[in-house]
Amino acid sequence: MIVAIDGPAGSGKSTVASTLARRLGFRYLDTGAMYRALTWIARRDGVDLADGAALADVAAAHPVSFGRDGLVELDGQDVTAAIRDAEIDRLVPAVARHPEVREVMRERQRALAVGGDSVIEGRDIGTVVAPAADVKVFLLADEDERARRRTNDRPGVAAETLAADLRDRDERDAVNTQPADDAVLLDTTSMSVDQVVDRIAELVEARR
Repeated sequence: MIVAIDGPAGSGKSTVASTLARRLGFRYLDTGAMYRALTWIARRDGVDLADGAALADVAAAHPVSFGRDGLVELDGQDVTAAIRDAEIDRLVPAVARHPEVREVMRERQRALAVGGDSVIEGRDIGTVVAPAADVKVFLLADEDERARRRTNDRPGVAAETLAADLRDRDERDAVNTQPADDAVLLDTTSMSVDQVVDRIAELVEARR
């Protein structure tokens, strides 16, 4: 079974998806982390972030893998913490916008999804990566709440900076952040993580 969880930055995707995966005993695939990892290695190696073809080559040569509990690995190295840097936050939209990059990443995501029960989160899982997913959920939250969550996730970074980055990212990601026609929309603004996970678990049980 594949559970697709989509939504904009700060809507709760990562926390909800990882919690749900642990509860159900499913694999957790964080597709956003894949773009972050590519941004991290491109920045490390001095690859031009405006060169989509070069970035796609890097993505193909350095496929991202996932370990237990959301561990993100690149070339055997644990980059889970490194890719959450605020600078990566700022740069990742410039990397993810390239069609060549998205195609390589989508193929990798599809390859990771097969062969077992998975919870996959991102922005276009239910529409592009796994349109045949058994359960599709699109998370929403108001802008103030999403900004607050990002502030909690990025201690030491000014709230005003994170809020501005969030607005910019919403604009740049809009074309790739749309709910599938058959997705269940969940507004998480006033919901706890457990409440959201409970609701999606109910959808999974009903689908079974």
